Amino acid sequence: MLFSPLKPMIVASGKEAFDDEGYVFEPKWDGWRILLHKQGTRLEAFTRNGHVVTSKFPELKAAISSIKADTCILDCEGVCMRDGRSVFDDFSYRGRISDSAKIKAALRTHPATFVVFDVLFTGSEHLKEPLMTRKNRLKEMVRSTDMITPTVYIEGRGRDLSSWSNEHDMEGIVAKRKDSKYVLGVVTNDWLKIKNFKTIDTIILGYRTEPQFGLVVGLHFKTVKYKPVGFVEVGISEDDKYAFQEIARQLQIRMEKQTFWVEPKLCCRIQYQERTDQHQLHTTIFKGFLFDKDPENCYWTY
Repeated sequence: MLFSPLKPMIVASGKEAFDDEGYVFEPKWDGWRILLHKQGTRLEAFTRNGHVVTSKFPELKAAISSIKADTCILDCEGVCMRDGRSVFDDFSYRGRISDSAKIKAALRTHPATFVVFDVLFTGSEHLKEPLMTRKNRLKEMVRSTDMITPTVYIEGRGRDLSSWSNEHDMEGIVAKRKDSKYVLGVVTNDWLKIKNFKTIDTIILGYRTEPQFGLVVGLHFKTVKYKPVGFVEVGISEDDKYAFQEIARQLQIRMEKQTFWVEPKLCCRIQYQERTDQHQLHTTIFKGFLFDKDPENCYWTY
């Protein structure tokens, strides 16, 4: 088990925050799932897909002394904090770079923190122990520093934590049954991620009428402009649809694969809940047209 690739327990999707004394609630950190394996002075970092990424994070050397157990496997989220919140793109950058000079510079520009939320092993397996037993082990095992820290959690009050995460522009919360066992590689309803909706202004790049009306929306990025990032169907009223199509007929460029592409002159505001590594936005809701918005100002907020 130690220093071998493991598939972590996978969080299922929940719909909305709730209160329940049978659960603990944690902030949902926006980074990479990392399993830390330690024995003595050796510490290795594995991604959820089993890749060893220890060399990309030299700060882990300083974290060794903060883990009191001689031997352990810890389940973490690797994050980079900016303005008090974790930023996925920053940690993803750390995970991509391999040049030693860039890694050294990133220690200053994109410092990483490993937020620990579970313990799987300390010389013997703890997978079948209830979550709260593992939490108590973790409390005694990890000393909080800038490089590594146990996650905070509250018992029973999911709605309060959800409100707090919204106020701090975080990704959401995770609800976990107090008696849940740790099952490797399995999606389980014992752990539920409840994500916050986020709002962003986008450029309308095109639209489809079949099988259902929807808008193709895009954003500007540092290295590319007018990149399609999602398709929005929900929330568009018949009046919105009619008004848009009247304007879109004058802006249409071409039709391709059931999509009418238009000149990028119109903007709209959307909400989204999910985002892929390639910045594709899922669970999207149309909130309204922005006729006075300059499309040049619709960019991804890193």
